[in-house]
Amino acid sequence: MEKNNLIGITLIFVLFYVWVRYNAPSEAEMQAIQATQDSIAMVQVRADSIARLETADPIVASGADSTAVDSIMAVRRNQKYGEFADQASGTEQTSVLENDKFKVTFTNKGGRIKQVLVKDYYKLRLTEEKEEIKEALYLLEDEKNKFEYLLPVPGSAGGTVSTSELYFTPTVSGNTIKFAMRVGNGQMVEQTYTIAEDSYNIDYQVNFQGVNAASVPLNWVNYLDRLERNTSYERNFSSAYFKEVEDSPDYCSCTGDDEEIVESKTKWVSHVNQFFNSSLIADNYFSKATVTTEMLPEDGPDLKKLTSRMDVPLTGQPVNMKFYVGPNEFNRLAAYDLELEDVIPYGRSIFGTVNRWIIRPLFNILTGWIASAGLVIFLLTLIIKVVLYPLTYKMLYSQSKTQVLKPKIEAAKAKVGDDPQKQQMETMKLYREYGVNPMGGCFPVFLQMPIWIALYRFFPASIEFRQASFLWATDLSSYDVFAYLPFEIPFYGSHVSMFTLLWAVTTVIYTWYNSKSMDMGAMANNPMMKYMQYLMPVMFLFFFNSFASGLSCYLFFSNVLNIGQNVITKEVIIDKKKIEKELAEHHKKPKKKGGFQERLSKVLEEQKKIAEQQQKKKGK
Repeated sequence: MEKNNLIGITLIFVLFYVWVRYNAPSEAEMQAIQATQDSIAMVQVRADSIARLETADPIVASGADSTAVDSIMAVRRNQKYGEFADQASGTEQTSVLENDKFKVTFTNKGGRIKQVLVKDYYKLRLTEEKEEIKEALYLLEDEKNKFEYLLPVPGSAGGTVSTSELYFTPTVSGNTIKFAMRVGNGQMVEQTYTIAEDSYNIDYQVNFQGVNAASVPLNWVNYLDRLERNTSYERNFSSAYFKEVEDSPDYCSCTGDDEEIVESKTKWVSHVNQFFNSSLIADNYFSKATVTTEMLPEDGPDLKKLTSRMDVPLTGQPVNMKFYVGPNEFNRLAAYDLELEDVIPYGRSIFGTVNRWIIRPLFNILTGWIASAGLVIFLLTLIIKVVLYPLTYKMLYSQSKTQVLKPKIEAAKAKVGDDPQKQQMETMKLYREYGVNPMGGCFPVFLQMPIWIALYRFFPASIEFRQASFLWATDLSSYDVFAYLPFEIPFYGSHVSMFTLLWAVTTVIYTWYNSKSMDMGAMANNPMMKYMQYLMPVMFLFFFNSFASGLSCYLFFSNVLNIGQNVITKEVIIDKKKIEKELAEHHKKPKKKGGFQERLSKVLEEQKKIAEQQQKKKGK
């Protein structure tokens, strides 16, 4: 190293030492610097602790000062909740109101209903060994549920705070509970719930004071639990219903996601399972409402997510409402005189009318005399058969005419040979000459169709059949299980419904008996039609195997009564000699031109000519 470089480095080192020596901080300054560094470290630790607390992490950083953490949390609450900050911290407490029908559990967090135990009903659970176990039935019990008002935060630009995050002070007095929340700026929210004996009704009042708004949004989210054995049925009969003040009730789709926006005044909204509902009814009205349904995974714990968002108008007076939380009992719902009974899925138009005002009252009368739901179904079937017997008699009388005329029809067909068109023409000619209407046996059947379709909806919608047993069936509102299969058949399932099987067998017998009195000529030319009438009951086995056993039981009883009714009517009541005389007298009368049979004969005649022309062309 050169001499000049060495001297330079030595001078730099001396200058650096002198600067450090005379510019080093004093002991007091060193303590202050250390204190600052410690404070920075402590703040970082507290910030980490707060982050963990806010994300529900049970581990709090070692060495965190709880007082400092509380202070920082308080600051954050003030920023988020404003004047409601003091109500945003607390400990959740529950209170209970109870009568002979239900037990309602409330929580002070949000001042809302936490769950409702419905006492007279049970939830069925199927074990891995296929054993049915009854469990307590709860409504509104899901932890994800919400019932919250969105209150404006003073001083913020459109900010709101949810009452579900705030703690109320509860006061219980007899069958009434009041939740109060008072804010320092004069705002107050009070929610009061009152129950009565022998009722599923909850009188509900909410009182807003000092809230500077024309209305307060109410957000109600309800996750529907699985309550029935037949989950697919329950899913298709569950939805959100609503009623506008000036209109009839309506509902969201039962089979897919849906949203209904109601811009007019709304009287009530209802979240409905197959046999239970939770309904909120305004004494006055909700300004508007948005009602949505969301389908949830079939293998999940819940059926659907129902959401209703209503605007509650503020008039300076307490807002009165009613909560109905309980079973879909027609008379209880109808007692509100608000068409709330329409949440029971009896069907629309004529079918719903038949169920509500004919089938249901008749069933209720019978259940007042007979305890067994299965025997009531039998009597209901018998009464329907008696009421419809005049139509049935006309159908059977028309069939008997065809049966009496059958030998002449067979002779005419043999005379014209194997030509199908000629056979049809000769048959129609005989029908016209002897006054027989081949469609006379079909029209009465069509008249009975509304009742059959109505009953299709009646059994799975009526709570009276829920978990009602009959013979091997343990629940007439769901499928009956005579035996479980060790495997699952596609579209059929892994169980055997005996009522469905009996219905199919008796349908085949009934079809065979009726075919003896029918003109089977058309089917002879098309054998597939002949076999289809026997294959149809077999095909319907797949459909009815998972249907309500009350309906398949009714269909089985109906077939048995039909067979007995037809045999007695045709073989005993109807006089075939009298029919022969009637046909002979009609044959002698001069025939009027026109009519359905005349037009049909002309059509057949035209078809015959066209066929002959086509045959001649082919011959050339």
